[in-house]
This record gives sequence, C-alpha cells and structure tokens, in this order.
Amino acid sequence: MAARIYKPAKTAMQSGPARTKDWVLEYEPEAPREIDPLMGWTSSRDMKSQLRLAFETKEEAIAYAERNGIAYRLLEPQRRAQVRKSYSDNFRFGRKGAWTH
Repeated sequence: MAARIYKPAKTAMQSGPARTKDWVLEYEPEAPREIDPLMGWTSSRDMKSQLRLAFETKEEAIAYAERNGIAYRLLEPQRRAQVRKSYSDNFRFGRKGAWTH
C-alpha cells in the first residue's frame, strides 16, 4: 500500500494560511468507492483511506514512512504567485473594464 506525503494547499474559502503548515501522510485508495444500492451513499471497504497523519516537517513524515515500511510518494508544494491588489483598485479612475451596473 502506497502513501502520499504532501503539504496541503489553501482552500478557496481560506484567506489565511491555517491548516497549511503541516505535512500530511495519506494512504492512496486500494479499492474504488461503491454506491450503496439502498441509500445511495458512497462508501469504501478500504479502512486506511480514513487515516490522515499530520507531521510538522517533511523529514518527520518520511522517517515515519520508512520506519514502518510504507512505500510513499513525495509531492513537493508549488509556490503561488503573490497577488498584489487592494480593494480600492476596484474603484480607481482609468480602471481596465467598465462598470456593469
């Protein structure tokens, strides 16, 4: 069973860096998800898919995987371009784009 080690990215609903500082070890799914015929819920028989371990550093996560004999795939985080825009730019004179209201 292989695992992924990665640093999670911010969600679209976040403005701050909360929950993005830790490295995460998650197991890759062994079996596909199934739809329950009675209720229509999605389920899986794979119990390891529920595990999500958090580590402060990448080295700790790698050491844990190697110590326990877990094959892993390391996904390095990609740097995001810094957006320099302020709220007042929406109202400045000479703005590129006309008002629609």
